[in-house]
Amino acid sequence: MLEKIREGSQGVVAKSILVLVILSFAFAGVSSYLGTSTDVAAAVVNGDDITANELEQAYQNERGRLEQQLGEMFDALSADDTYMNGIKQNVLDRLIADKLMTQAAEDLGLRVSDEQIKQAIVNEPAFQTDGVFDNERYLAVLRQLGYQTNSFRDMMRTDMTRRQLLTSLVGSEFVLDGEAKQLAEIQGQTRDIRYLVVDSSPYLVTASVTDEEIKTYYDSNLMQFMDQEKVSLEYVELNAAELAKGMDTSVDEARKYYEENKQQYQTAEKRLAAHILFASGDDSADEAKAEASLAKLQAGEDFAEVAKTDSDDQFSAEQGGQLDWFEQGVMDPAFDEALFALNQGEYSQIVKSEFGYHIVKLLDIQSGAAAPFEEVQDKIVADLQNKKAVDEFYSLQSILADTSYEVPDTLDETAKALGTTVQSTGLFSRDNAPANLSSPDLVRTAFSDEVITSGMNSEVIELAPNHVVVIRLLKHQDAGTLPLVDVKSGIEARLVQDKANLQASEKANEYLAKLKAGEEITDVTIATKAQLARFNQDIDQAITTKAFQMPAPEASSVSFDTAALANGFAVIALDKVNAAQGIDSNVIDSIKQRLAPQYSEADYRSVVAALKSKAKIEYPVAE
Repeated sequence: MLEKIREGSQGVVAKSILVLVILSFAFAGVSSYLGTSTDVAAAVVNGDDITANELEQAYQNERGRLEQQLGEMFDALSADDTYMNGIKQNVLDRLIADKLMTQAAEDLGLRVSDEQIKQAIVNEPAFQTDGVFDNERYLAVLRQLGYQTNSFRDMMRTDMTRRQLLTSLVGSEFVLDGEAKQLAEIQGQTRDIRYLVVDSSPYLVTASVTDEEIKTYYDSNLMQFMDQEKVSLEYVELNAAELAKGMDTSVDEARKYYEENKQQYQTAEKRLAAHILFASGDDSADEAKAEASLAKLQAGEDFAEVAKTDSDDQFSAEQGGQLDWFEQGVMDPAFDEALFALNQGEYSQIVKSEFGYHIVKLLDIQSGAAAPFEEVQDKIVADLQNKKAVDEFYSLQSILADTSYEVPDTLDETAKALGTTVQSTGLFSRDNAPANLSSPDLVRTAFSDEVITSGMNSEVIELAPNHVVVIRLLKHQDAGTLPLVDVKSGIEARLVQDKANLQASEKANEYLAKLKAGEEITDVTIATKAQLARFNQDIDQAITTKAFQMPAPEASSVSFDTAALANGFAVIALDKVNAAQGIDSNVIDSIKQRLAPQYSEADYRSVVAALKSKAKIEYPVAE
């Protein structure tokens, strides 16, 4: 057979085909070296591409920022494809805005010189070591970010050019004193009100609704009863922590492990140190003082007395230089090395550390000792159980993976091979998975086409270290409108409340008419609130909001209105509007500082909107 293939390959047709194949690879290789990109643009802004790679990189950066900001909450949010698609669209919108601003800056002739770029790089703290530009650090950071020096400088040039325009926009915004004062007067204004509340609860008893009313409300508000896509699952779970509970470990095993690994339970040797410290800040003077003190010690003077007179560490000097007990590796490396090289009662030569110059003395030694077996027995037993469980886990994980793959249309065989049972869940949506299965990877897999469409077992999913699961679809419910029978009781309760509120509203209007007519009301309590502030939390927020929406009353008159509450209505009488108090220059300056960035943000959005209205923005679709 090989001989026939070799003979056939020598024919004219075969050689022609081979030449064509070689040429196709050659042209493909040449085009890649020439820099031709097959990357489909995510958007084209006035002829300039925003590539899919640019979008993906910006999207991943935003994901990282959100993950750092939100922590574990982001894991749950990231399982929602709709939420993440929204994030990606926001990133694309931001890239489009940046592109429009860059184009506008170029049209205005704004430029950034090479020297400006150089200075920006030199002054960037991320590229500095001890406040000085570090070229090695600069190159290392660029490598970490995936930039070449030329491409990074080009990016800097584009960004700095765009920032020139941004700075001219947002940096020129200002707030007038009159604007800030007017806002302060509005915010600081208070109102004197009286109000009464008509509770709807008493009317719930007499309110009733018919099935026809319920059906009419349901048909008219179908969007309120949309339900999310849901699945229920079968699954086989393998958890080392659960396996550990069934692992037998005898005292003899634990004792044997203890004897073989006694060093693990050894307490470290500790040394009681004393020192004489020289740390005035003048390096040469400190060294000279240290040599003088060392000479005193060598002449026979007492270490504690020299420490009291010469040491710059006043706290330890009062104790004759005594510090504390230290394990090896705790102190400054130079100090540590000197201390653990001494015999008891000896002092060192002069030692230079980051704190200054020392003369170190070893006062006492506390030898390390092994903890008794009885003290560590329970821990050893638990460790051995966990070790056995992990070994068993990895063995069973292979069986789990192999069996669930080889018998993909059921989990019964997998459970049987593992000696466990198939478990199941009720229906759940993407955002309310059962607590023991609420892993983003599991939720993503559970709602994937692979699991829903094929009906086969999933791949092994890791829920946590040494904790895995294989799932299989049990039931799938498409997103859609909930049936009337499932929501009937809720609709009925709402309609009953609405009817009770309507009766409360009618009663409130009766009281309103009496108040306007100047009649006295005795069957309900009228509360008074003087100098009600706009952000008051003492009374129902609906009453406060309505009070500040009502027109100021004419002289010697009162303004009246009603406000809908959660369970009833309120009748409000506005007696007086009080001017704001205590508005000084500090208040005005504070408001100006708060308003300025808001105005700048509004300016930026307006400019981007104006540029978008004149731009040609296309969204190519990859074929």
